[in-house]
Amino acid sequence: MNYLYPIFLNSLKPFFIDKDARELDLLLEKVYIYNLNFRLSGLALGIPLATIEFAILDMLGRIAKKSIGQLIGEIHHRRVAVYQATEYREKPLEESLELIKRDVAEYNAHALKIKVGGLMFMTKDIHAVAPKGRTEKIIPLIRKTFGDKMALYADANGFYSVDEAIRVGKLLEEYGYGFFEEPIPFDWYEETKQVADALTIPIAGGEQEYSLHGFRWLIANDGLQIVQPDNYYFGGMIRSMKVARMAQAFGKDCTPHMSGGGLGYLYMVHFVSALPNAIAHHEFKGLNTNVQFECKTSSLSVVDGKIKVPTGPGLGVDIDPDFIKKHEVVKGDRTL
Repeated sequence: MNYLYPIFLNSLKPFFIDKDARELDLLLEKVYIYNLNFRLSGLALGIPLATIEFAILDMLGRIAKKSIGQLIGEIHHRRVAVYQATEYREKPLEESLELIKRDVAEYNAHALKIKVGGLMFMTKDIHAVAPKGRTEKIIPLIRKTFGDKMALYADANGFYSVDEAIRVGKLLEEYGYGFFEEPIPFDWYEETKQVADALTIPIAGGEQEYSLHGFRWLIANDGLQIVQPDNYYFGGMIRSMKVARMAQAFGKDCTPHMSGGGLGYLYMVHFVSALPNAIAHHEFKGLNTNVQFECKTSSLSVVDGKIKVPTGPGLGVDIDPDFIKKHEVVKGDRTL
């Protein structure tokens, strides 16, 4: 939002003023046409749109005395099991392992996701950022370190070619990993299906996807077995739930992608609470946040690998008014 606030102020906010909040589902479709917003499709539109949606859902939940999960669906999960999402792909293997062990111990994690390969933009010079041979070593090492009871997942962030993704995928299969996330660039739809067809490990993806039709193709053509819309990037929980329901209709699962910071974990648990086709564990990057708030119905801590979903109205939290007062209102400027 440091970069995208002009879109919030000039392309989205004016559309919602004086509209009926009870028609939120329809408004989230119409806003893409308003002011030619469809040209901004992707994170540029999704993130500021999601901030509006979250606020409206919180308001509606407080009026109706229902949680956000009850507004977007039925409650299926009152506690959400999480996996510890780790980074460290650019560090030496031994240092990576120690940092991963630290993260797992901090939250007594029962599930863990590691990074394999590099990042999509690192394909020409991976060894400048990821030590040579690290992937082939870390996949079996993590299984050996944490044992058979630990649920393991792997994320390539779109790094590999089709052939390399298949090679690494077979190694993940050998050591019992639960899914392979973004094995190749996210917008290579046919190639994603090629990887999925060649492997038995479920292929997960959708963090970068911005189109409902893109998700529809990947689901209908068995490119993905697990869909991962990001509640922020994709423009909110209602749009993300449409993806989850498409997946459910094809017998596939869903888990939201999330980034760390802010109240991302809070939005994640509310979304998962209403997911009928949720996977066993969901992305978690810690409880660190600078937002000061109180939650009366949940400690929002990880207990035995799970977070209790708040049952209060809306988001179920009250943000400290003094914290809000420290901030200034940002005003629109059409010259931006």
